[in-house]
Amino acid sequence: MRPLAERMVEHRRELARALERMDALRESVSANGGDLRPRDFAEAQAELEGAAAGVARCAEGIHELGGIVKDPESGLVDFPALRGEDEVLLCWRVGEEEIGYWHSLEEGFAGRRELPL
Repeated sequence: MRPLAERMVEHRRELARALERMDALRESVSANGGDLRPRDFAEAQAELEGAAAGVARCAEGIHELGGIVKDPESGLVDFPALRGEDEVLLCWRVGEEEIGYWHSLEEGFAGRRELPL
């Protein structure tokens, strides 16, 4: 799970950079085109699509392993679980060594509590 989540975060960063590049190209066009080459937009679009596809592939892999991606930018993943008779979500994100938190279905990340030792 960890490698998938780490790749998802990196793809999300690539996607942000690709979106910034596309915005810069659009701005350049609106300012009379500058020195744009015809393939600049095609390359930027390919980067954008590749990064988006990478995020989607990783999220799908996480889902297949039982996780629910909550935030692809930070690598936040929840896992359905039972705490007694209550349905809860175990909560983990990239950078944490192990799953150490949980929250109710309604509370979300803001309501994270440490798992009992």
